[in-house]
Amino acid sequence: MRLACPAALLATTMLCLPATAHAQAMTAEEASALRAELAALRTQVERLEARLDAADAGSPGASPSASATAPAASAAPVTTWKGAPEIGNADGWSFKPRGRVQIDVAGIDTPGATGNRGGIGSEFRRVYLGVDGKIPGGFSYRVEADLANGSVELTDVYLTYGPGPLSVTAGQVKPFWSLDEMTSDLFTSVMERAAFTQAFGFERRLGLSAQYKGKAFLAQAGVFGDNANDLLDDANNSFGVDGRAVWMPKFGDTQLHLGGSAHWRDFNDSAATTRYRARPFAHTTDVRLVDTGAIAATGERGLGLEAALLSGPFHAAGETFWQTVRRPGLPDPTFFGGYAEVGMVLTGDSRTYKDGAFDRLKPSSPITAGGIGAFEVNARYDHLDLNDAGIVGGRQKAALIGLVWAPIDYVRITANYGRLWIDDARIATAAGDRDYSADTFGLRTQIDF
Repeated sequence: MRLACPAALLATTMLCLPATAHAQAMTAEEASALRAELAALRTQVERLEARLDAADAGSPGASPSASATAPAASAAPVTTWKGAPEIGNADGWSFKPRGRVQIDVAGIDTPGATGNRGGIGSEFRRVYLGVDGKIPGGFSYRVEADLANGSVELTDVYLTYGPGPLSVTAGQVKPFWSLDEMTSDLFTSVMERAAFTQAFGFERRLGLSAQYKGKAFLAQAGVFGDNANDLLDDANNSFGVDGRAVWMPKFGDTQLHLGGSAHWRDFNDSAATTRYRARPFAHTTDVRLVDTGAIAATGERGLGLEAALLSGPFHAAGETFWQTVRRPGLPDPTFFGGYAEVGMVLTGDSRTYKDGAFDRLKPSSPITAGGIGAFEVNARYDHLDLNDAGIVGGRQKAALIGLVWAPIDYVRITANYGRLWIDDARIATAAGDRDYSADTFGLRTQIDF
């Protein structure tokens, strides 16, 4: 039998009290005892009502009000802060805005006789805005664009499926080249990546790829067209295949990284040409001291090797990459690039590592806690050779030193200086000299979220 309400039971209880309780006045002690008994009865009735409601919710035709309450509570959004607000719920949905701003002041000083002293320039190197998040069922997404310098260029735009170690991605991502390239530009040791990554055209491309990530092994491969902006040209029919494998065991506090990558591309156009060139570690100038010019080609293939070690505040890294151009009826030139680097975090913190790439420098004593943040110093030797098989694009060697200050996790200031030695330069001096040295320098201020 269903009780109408707790008041009904209490009224019945009152009627059943001994007649003497109504015939004479109660003492204070009796009144207190009665109140306690009524409170206990009310608690018991409320418990019975809750059990009856639960039983009704499970029966056919039951009112949905009670049963709908629990799912609504479990799906309630929860906001956390990871550089920016991230909204998610227990059902697996999440949404997070993301972005970065990098402001550069940089320059290149070459011999005056070249007519290209460069000078000091400034620019918004990157202004990224986008969102990423998760969708129930093992899906995740990212949509992001670079708005720097008045133009809009898509960067990462993709949908990934992968609830386990294997994932599949459709969209625009970085094909799997090079430790330096796969490391976010937010976390590089100097302002610009290795010269070969720029010279050999490493950029995001639209395609379909897959990744397997185990505890100490990472394998990535995909089929790609071209960058989304370049695909607006109807004559662009190129396609390629790229793959990368990394062994990344950890021995105590020491992280080891050994990897390799392979690249194959068909330009798929009988009139196609390619060009390899690089700026002198300063993006504020359009001067390229090494440049092959346009080369008639049907495709290219590349092979890269990479290694790194992180142990406490110390890290070391090095890479090599060979790029061969397929030329119809002519010898195929192979160009080479590489670098070697060592670095130390002076404040006792460590450069971090995640999923086959360097990650964020996190100060243990940020300025928000009264500390000085994290300071890191890096030294790098970089080499790029664009001379082979009759192609004279020049050789560029550089010694770079960089200083990084991270006052908090999401703010970073990077300064670097480099001495460059150029052989067979694209730009000659007035006397026709193509072998000379130059200086490059830069300062970057950045924030990301």
